[in-house]
Amino acid sequence: MADSAAVPAPDQHVRLGSWPTLVEPAPRLAQAIGLDRDALWIKRDDLGGLGGGGNKVRKLEWTVGAAIAAGADTLVTTGAPQSNHARLTAAAGARLGLRVVLVLRGHAGDSRSGNLALDGLFGARVHWAGDVDQRRLDEITGGIVERLRRDGARPTLIPFGGSNAVGAYGYVRAGMELLDQVPDLGLVVVALGSGATMAGLVVALGAERVLGVHTGALADPGAVVADLASQVGRTGITAARLRIRNDQVGAGYPHLTEPAAEALELAARSEGVVLDPIYTGRAMAGLIAAVREGAIDRGTRTVFLHTGGLPGLFGHPAAVERAELALDAYPAAESER
Repeated sequence: MADSAAVPAPDQHVRLGSWPTLVEPAPRLAQAIGLDRDALWIKRDDLGGLGGGGNKVRKLEWTVGAAIAAGADTLVTTGAPQSNHARLTAAAGARLGLRVVLVLRGHAGDSRSGNLALDGLFGARVHWAGDVDQRRLDEITGGIVERLRRDGARPTLIPFGGSNAVGAYGYVRAGMELLDQVPDLGLVVVALGSGATMAGLVVALGAERVLGVHTGALADPGAVVADLASQVGRTGITAARLRIRNDQVGAGYPHLTEPAAEALELAARSEGVVLDPIYTGRAMAGLIAAVREGAIDRGTRTVFLHTGGLPGLFGHPAAVERAELALDAYPAAESER
């Protein structure tokens, strides 16, 4: 567990989600991928209750709580155009009466669907940074924060993905919640994006019970997760001790891979559960590969952490086109021809 010195103060927390999230059995999916029928469960953090749901809600309860405790009236954060974190930061601002400015890579007009549509619905303002690297994105964001201060606002910068030690504590709490729900937990499988979700789970559950599936969002995910876990209070965690699969990135973070596309279809058709093409689709593909390789025993009590991202599906043209092409036409009766 986390050391007490690493735990955020109670006044650094706001309630944004509906907890505990459900843990549901997935027997048909379990059998389809090679696990025992009663071995696979899905923890539905996609049903967290705020702004379309997802794992960022738990992090924002702490990062936004800290911002409010510091007197902030404006939240600033960064991300890709279809950022789930940006969408939920906008939703948190709407609920709490805070202004939100999103600094996003890309250009205005490139897309207006998926998470971007919800960003607008929640009333966020967007600054398009263009085709920039992380260093330049950070510079632009810093300039916007300073401009807001000059204009009399009290901005706080919420880190990329909500991933700092404060945000990671949301998933320390989630790990404890999961142990209450599944005491005989053998393994939790989770998408590894900006790192704090996996880090918090590692702190709560130990490195041996957490399998992260790298999505391509970080250059060195192991180092980031190990550093965050150490900051939150789990000593002795090194990148070498972490269980991370790096085989699902494919052509890169924004691209739909064939294994992820197949995982989306399998989860939808076996359990009626919708994954997204970037995070949970890759995570499910990683789980499937691990089972088929024998890296996960078929009887291991396994929980797939559904970290959300459904709106991003509708902002991903390749994923939407593939889903639509999969529609089977029901043949017309003779009388209708």
